[in-house]
Amino acid sequence: MASPIDERAGAGLPANAADLVALGQPVVLRGLAAGWPIVRAGDPAAYLRRFAGDTPVDVAVGAPEFGGRLFYTADLAGLNFVKERSTVGAVLDRLAAAADAARPPAIAAQAVTVREALPGFAEENRLTLFDRDLAPRIWIGNRVVVATHHDMASNVAVVAAGRRRFTLFPPDQVGNLHIGPLEFTPAGTPVSLVDLDAPDLDRFPRFAEALRHARTAELAPGDAIYIPHMWWHHVRSLDPLSVLVNYWWSEAAAPQPGLAPVDAMIHALLAFDGLPDEQRAAWRAMFDQLVFDDDPDALAAVPPERRGIRGALDENAKARLRRQLGRMMAS
Repeated sequence: MASPIDERAGAGLPANAADLVALGQPVVLRGLAAGWPIVRAGDPAAYLRRFAGDTPVDVAVGAPEFGGRLFYTADLAGLNFVKERSTVGAVLDRLAAAADAARPPAIAAQAVTVREALPGFAEENRLTLFDRDLAPRIWIGNRVVVATHHDMASNVAVVAAGRRRFTLFPPDQVGNLHIGPLEFTPAGTPVSLVDLDAPDLDRFPRFAEALRHARTAELAPGDAIYIPHMWWHHVRSLDPLSVLVNYWWSEAAAPQPGLAPVDAMIHALLAFDGLPDEQRAAWRAMFDQLVFDDDPDALAAVPPERRGIRGALDENAKARLRRQLGRMMAS
């Protein structure tokens, strides 16, 4: 039911990250990294070994019976995989040993900092979309399935070896994705409880609506995908060796210390818990007007020097408000 993700290639590829963000939509970037040495290597694993050292990395390992899906146990009280410490070289050895197995275990080194674990790799394989200071991460595994989740940053993901299938949902579909626990997650961010390959619509009826908005694409080595901030994405690796390099960044101003949006959301969940429906509706209207309304005329009648937190604050004013919030939270 998913529609194809828009694509760019050749002369249509963006020149920089700002061009991507301006699209406001996900896009597949065909051949963006076709010239990378790892993409052109006949043996990507052997190429990676050139850079692999002794830096330990986290590796997720799941039993064969789960079909590569790194997820919760049936009761949501635990996870169906374990975390181990290893090196990139040892991970590659393990993947080679499992490559021909009829039912291999899931093996995935995820979000590994390239400059620490594979020094020199980023210099040979880089994107001109970004400054050299933006540090990439690498994902090395086999036929692993990552549940539908979102990142609180913009993301360009480059397929360096193997093929990957991406299925994306817009942020406004969160209510139809049947999101699991916020505090306990498989990899640090909330995930949809729906198995995309076999959705149980009796248990998760709203997911039928989410599927109407789904977009999908299969990427080959050298292809990349731009996933905008907080777009939900499900990722399936399709080959015995799968390598992806990604770049996370934020085009927004740096958040205030201790005031990330997710922190405000958790505070709101606590503050509004148990309020009567009419009070919740009133606060929803307040949030829509004071937090999310971007109408430039909303404050026209208030002199700039009297707009307080709704106006332009200097760093001293922001520091005072942070201290005030800290005292309020501690009381």
